[in-house]
Amino acid sequence: MRIWRSKSLVGLLIGCLQIVLVFADRGPSTPDERANAVRLARLLESDPLGPDAKEARHWLTMWVIEVPDIHVSLCGILLGPVLDAKKNYAPELITQMMYSSTAFVIEHPDQAADEVSMYVAGVEGSLRAYESLLKAKPKARWPYLDDLIQKRNQGQLLAYIGAKVPSCNTSDKS
Repeated sequence: MRIWRSKSLVGLLIGCLQIVLVFADRGPSTPDERANAVRLARLLESDPLGPDAKEARHWLTMWVIEVPDIHVSLCGILLGPVLDAKKNYAPELITQMMYSSTAFVIEHPDQAADEVSMYVAGVEGSLRAYESLLKAKPKARWPYLDDLIQKRNQGQLLAYIGAKVPSCNTSDKS
């Protein structure tokens, strides 16, 4: 798994690495687990503040860390200022990118190595979660995400993300 460029995630990632060592003997994901991962990712896109959201995020995060056969690339800079923020449900929107990317890899194993498609799926999932979030919390607005929605609606999101991918793959990741 590639790592986001963010100082605030270093501690989380160190903890994740410790967990990975504990689960080093775990076998590959099962079909039921993959189906559950996709179901939970879609649930969080449509109801990011729902009563089961916290538990769903916990399960998905631990599962993605544990399973040796599902790999996602992460690039937090694709969500701009949301990456390092702590307001307006930023953590939920950032992690949604990972969950939606994971669902994409499960649903499209033939495209799992296509980072641009994976990033687009992750960003689109975060945008769906953001749109759902705004229905419940209209003041949780992010102009940057509104701009990405406009790009998506105009068919420009793929080109936009494709142009940003080289920044995701630089060696200055934390």
